[in-house]
Amino acid sequence: MKKRIIFILLCIFITLTVISSYSLWVGDATNNRFSVGDRLMVVGITTFLFLYYIKLDKSPQYAHATINTEKNEKEQNGNEFFTKPKITFEDVAGLEEVKEELVEVIDFIKKSEKYIKMGAKIPKGILFHGPPGTGKTLLASAVAGETKSAFFSASGSEFVEKYVGVGAKRIRTLFEKAKKEAPSVIFIDEIDAIGAKRHSDSNNEKDQTLNQLLIELDGFNTDQTVVVIAATNRMDLLDEALLRPGRFDRHMYIGNPNVKAREDILKVHTKNKPLSPDIKIADLAKKTHGMSGAHLSSIANEAAIIAVRQNETIITSNHFEQAIERVIAGLQVKNPTILQKEKEIVAYHEAGHALIGKILNTDMVQKVSIIPRGQALGYVLHMPQDDRYIMTKEELCYKVMVMLGGRAAEELIYNHLSTGAKDDLKKVTDITMQMVCEYGMSELGFMYQDPNLTRNLSHKISKEMNKIIDECYITTFNFLKTYQKDLEKVAKALLERETLNCEELNEVLGNLKGEKDELEAV
Repeated sequence: MKKRIIFILLCIFITLTVISSYSLWVGDATNNRFSVGDRLMVVGITTFLFLYYIKLDKSPQYAHATINTEKNEKEQNGNEFFTKPKITFEDVAGLEEVKEELVEVIDFIKKSEKYIKMGAKIPKGILFHGPPGTGKTLLASAVAGETKSAFFSASGSEFVEKYVGVGAKRIRTLFEKAKKEAPSVIFIDEIDAIGAKRHSDSNNEKDQTLNQLLIELDGFNTDQTVVVIAATNRMDLLDEALLRPGRFDRHMYIGNPNVKAREDILKVHTKNKPLSPDIKIADLAKKTHGMSGAHLSSIANEAAIIAVRQNETIITSNHFEQAIERVIAGLQVKNPTILQKEKEIVAYHEAGHALIGKILNTDMVQKVSIIPRGQALGYVLHMPQDDRYIMTKEELCYKVMVMLGGRAAEELIYNHLSTGAKDDLKKVTDITMQMVCEYGMSELGFMYQDPNLTRNLSHKISKEMNKIIDECYITTFNFLKTYQKDLEKVAKALLERETLNCEELNEVLGNLKGEKDELEAV
C-alpha cells in the first residue's frame, strides 16, 4: 500500500516537472505560472520520490538478520545481560557430594588472596554432565548466588549462526563483559551445540566459534576471578580439546537422585503447598524411583493442579498417585472408543506383566490398569524396593521376562501375536543389547563392544540377543501356563474394576512368594 501511494505521488510530480519544463522551453513568460523557486522545488521533490521508490523496490531479504544481530549485541552489552541470583545451596536439595566439591570453588572466589599467595590458580572451568532435569542449571545459579557474583547465562545454540564470525564475536563479547564484572560466573547450557568434535566435514562457523571459546578459556588473566560452568547431556560428543585440564578442569556427573535426595527434593517442592497429614514424603520418594528433580517438581505441581480441579482445599495421597501416573504414563484418555475384544486382550496383556512380576518378585507392582493413557491402552507401575546400582545377569533376565509377560499371555490365551507388545519389545531389545555389548553376558565374551565392533559383529550380536530373548520367553510362557488360572483371575478383575492397586492385586492372587524357586527346580 505504501509503495503504491509513493508511485502515484511520483507520477504526479513527474507530470508537474514536465509541464514546468515545457513552459520554460516555450518561453511563454506571460502565461508561465511557475517561478524559478517552484520549478526547483518540484524537481527536488520528484528526485526524492524517485530515489525513495527505488529503495522500496529493493529486496530486503538480508536486512532482518542484520537488524536482529545488531539488536541482540546491543542487549548483550547492556546490564540486562547478567543477573545476580539469590539462589543458594539451601535451595538445592540433594546433590550433597557435588555441593561439597563446589565449596572449594566458592571459597576461591570469596577469598582468592589466600590461594594466590600459595600459588594456586582458580579452576578455569567446571563441566556438569548427566541426564536432563537433574539440576545442572540450578547448581550453576547457586554457585553465583553463594558468591554474590554476576551470573552470565547463555545457551550453546545462541552462538550458532549461518554468518561466519558472528558466533566467535558473541563469545568474545560474553567473556569481555564477564571480565569487567568480575567476580563472575559464566554458564553455557547445552555446550555440545558449539563444542562437538571437529572433523573434516565440520561446519566452518561452528569450528571458529569453538576455537574462540578455547582461546578465551586459555586467555584468562590470573588476577580475574571468572569461572566458566558448562552443562551437557552428551559428554561423549564434546571435543577433546575442550575437556583437557586447563580448560574444563573438573567434570562432575549430576545423576538422578537416590531415595534420600528424592525425599529432600520433594520437601522443597511441597513446602508451600497445603498437604494432608496422611501424606508421607518418604513413601512418595520410594514410589518415584529413577525420576529426576524435574520429574519430582512436575509431580508436586500436577498434584496441586489436580486438587484444585477437584475443588479440594488440601492435597491428598490420591492426588499424588494421580500425578505420578500422569507424569509416567501420560494423559488419561476420556471416553475411549475401544472394542470389547481389544479391551479383553489388553486385560490379559497387562495381567501377564503383573503376574510375572509377582511370581519373580522383582519389583513391587504398584498398580495395574487398562485405562488408556497417552498412546498406551494399559500399563503396569512397578516400584523397586531399593535403589539398585548393580544388576546381575539373572536379575536382568527377570526384567526381560516381566516385559515379555504381556506377549506370552496373549499367545497363551488367544494364540496370536499382536502390535500391543511394541513398546515392550523395544525395552527388551535395549536391555539385551546392553547385556551382549556392554556387560559381557553372552558367549561373545567378557568384552565391551564399541561402535566399530558392533557394526562388524552385528550378525553375531543379533544371534546372541535372540538367544537370550528366546530363553526368557520360553520360561515366561511356561510360568503363565502353570499359573493360567491366576492369570484369568487378574484379567477378569481388571475387566470389572479397570484398575488394581498393590493390595487389590494381592487379594486376587494371594501369596505367590517363593513359588518361583519351585518352578525353576521343575
